[in-house]
Amino acid sequence: MNPAQPSDPPVRFADTEEINPFQLLLDLHDHAVARTPGTGLDDVLTELALSAAVVSWWTRWQPSVIHTALRAGMDLTDIAKATGLDAGEVVDRWRRWVDVQTRLDIGGRPSVDPAEVQAIERQLGSGVVR
Repeated sequence: MNPAQPSDPPVRFADTEEINPFQLLLDLHDHAVARTPGTGLDDVLTELALSAAVVSWWTRWQPSVIHTALRAGMDLTDIAKATGLDAGEVVDRWRRWVDVQTRLDIGGRPSVDPAEVQAIERQLGSGVVR
């Protein structure tokens, strides 16, 4: 019986969609560390595909972490500094995420409690317009 051969590294964004997001980070790290000046085209495409997938994943994940920080009472200025965004963009990303999560029905309940969202909006003050 032949041992399983590792699959070829992804060279297209579509190839990365089934990879666990944390594995993507590890794969990107390992691939970038192993790259040399003589790296072939497929290696460059692999790095591009992996990095695009990491950015895509993180763009979807970041607002939930922003929500966690806001729920914990973190200051918007500190969140903005931590993300490298301005405060308005932090709120915009959070708002877009919250709008989807409060409409998402899981067993007859929204994914995020609307009362929790309202409490965060009060915490943020008039800077959050619905």
